[in-house]
Amino acid sequence: MEKACYPGSFDPFTRGHLEIIERASCLCSQLTVAVIDNPAKRHLFSLEERKEMLQQGVSHLGNVVIDHFQGLLVDYLKDRQIGVAIRGLRDSSDAPVEMQMARLNRQMSGCETLWLAAEGQFLHISSSFVREIARLGGPYQNWVTPLVAQRMEAKLAQ
Repeated sequence: MEKACYPGSFDPFTRGHLEIIERASCLCSQLTVAVIDNPAKRHLFSLEERKEMLQQGVSHLGNVVIDHFQGLLVDYLKDRQIGVAIRGLRDSSDAPVEMQMARLNRQMSGCETLWLAAEGQFLHISSSFVREIARLGGPYQNWVTPLVAQRMEAKLAQ
């Protein structure tokens, strides 16, 4: 496969995201990790902070590009001539919503979705759980990279 895109909010960027990115980068010549820019949503990290942490986290992967988009994913993919969206599945509870999005994206644009099943140690990780555990003072550091843990600590201390 020539190009694929792994979209997400990445707020924060987790080890589960990294695992999917590393595996997806082996399946295509160029993987674009596209950060969703939704100004209406309240994020822990700004768009630029999320992109910077992703860039540093995937710097060892030569075929991964970090970008961002607003609006519909299918419009972004069409503009960049990318025909495949990569999505991670943690467990069967993710499947119904992911299948619905994949069908809608295919109907709107012909875009295909490729799902990668999360590895066992990452099945329970979600950005929202990591944020909540961190806000409540719990141990979240094993689920993010050291850089992200450092940034989260600084952000939550503010």
